[in-house]
Amino acid sequence: MIYNFTMKDAQGNKVSLSDYGGKVLLIVNTATGCGFTPQYEGLEELYKNYREQGLEILDFPCNQFGAQAPGSNEEIVSFCKLNYGVSFKQFAKIEVNGENEAPLYTYLKSQKGGFMGKKIKWNFTKFLVDREGNVVDRFAPTVTPEKLEKSIKDLL
Repeated sequence: MIYNFTMKDAQGNKVSLSDYGGKVLLIVNTATGCGFTPQYEGLEELYKNYREQGLEILDFPCNQFGAQAPGSNEEIVSFCKLNYGVSFKQFAKIEVNGENEAPLYTYLKSQKGGFMGKKIKWNFTKFLVDREGNVVDRFAPTVTPEKLEKSIKDLL
């Protein structure tokens, strides 16, 4: 279950995902130097529009795809706030594929495979989790945040 995982936030604090019980979660692996980076704007818009109804966006920077998240956790947070006004929860950089992948991502991929089987294809792959902690959908990087609105509203 998703609530069994504890992750480090961008400040290095441990955060239990059980803290998000009863919320709809959108979990995204991100990068600050990617062609999809402008999706931060759409993610922030979703968060502003639906956080009061129970949406939480969990941002996991990842440098595995083209080294497009090279900065420190602090630099990434600063970039996102300055350029996109990000106010949703940002976590420490992780790996989402391979030998050192975060156990959270091993779990997410086991629940929703995707186009490349279990592998994450690129930055801005998105997982949607319902209020009970079930992974209900996975979206490719090319699916913009705006296209997720109906799926999110259905769970709220």
